[in-house]
Amino acid sequence: MELAIHFIDFLPEHPARLAPTLTATAKAAEEIGATLFTLADHFFQMETVGRAEDPFLEGYTSLGYLAGQTSTIDLAMLVTGVTYRYPGLLAKTVSTLDVLSQGRSMFGIGAAWYEREHVALGVPYPPLRDRFEMLEETLQICRQMWSDDNGPYHGKHYQLAETICVPQPIRRPPVLIGGSGEKKTLRLVAQYADVWNSTVSEPEELAHKIDVLNRHCATVDRDPAEIRKTVGLLADPFADLDGYLRTLERYAGMGVSMINVGPVPGNPDPAGFVKRLGDDLMPRIAEIG
Repeated sequence: MELAIHFIDFLPEHPARLAPTLTATAKAAEEIGATLFTLADHFFQMETVGRAEDPFLEGYTSLGYLAGQTSTIDLAMLVTGVTYRYPGLLAKTVSTLDVLSQGRSMFGIGAAWYEREHVALGVPYPPLRDRFEMLEETLQICRQMWSDDNGPYHGKHYQLAETICVPQPIRRPPVLIGGSGEKKTLRLVAQYADVWNSTVSEPEELAHKIDVLNRHCATVDRDPAEIRKTVGLLADPFADLDGYLRTLERYAGMGVSMINVGPVPGNPDPAGFVKRLGDDLMPRIAEIG
């Protein structure tokens, strides 16, 4: 099993400390052999983590910065809210990240949920049904922009006269869809995703979600093995390391190949936390599966 590091707590420090802390954490993730470093695509801190007024850096600017600070680890949003950027511009942004990182971008996308920051910053927040329609059209537009087809795109929510994207990504960014909704999200995963990140971490419920995904794959005639399964398990692994590892073993038995771990919110030394993961957790994770 592989490890991904999810960084969501920028800590209420002086702004001058934010870049060094983020850099140190990403470099520590790379040094311990983590596969992926992710940020959350938000503009306010999530209220499940801290206060909306706590520091939170814009995601794609931060990933572009990290592309120049790292050399091997993949970089992605976990995940981009579909409402925040027009899809043609989003495809261009992710392509630029891929080129500047030398082929290390992934394209994480979801239907968006944080209503407060939408309303606060004047970003339209359509009903959930519309957001899912926008999500599917965005997936189609990005697929077209990362191809030889420069022609138009005509959808219900988006109309593009041309889909030119030059330079093309060095590596077509793998599409990661986050979420576990059974009717819409998992259908989109089956049809469009290279990677699925589950927001469900309880093993029995996760097994059910995987079964639903497999049924959606059968409907669209796709081999479920083509979709890499990842899980966000953001609890502190050091609170019960053996229990944490037993959970990972159960995940591996269900076909999960990567676990997303983050520095515990409020940890004053996120880079140190990641280094401890490398010392105490990484060797044992590598043996699983």
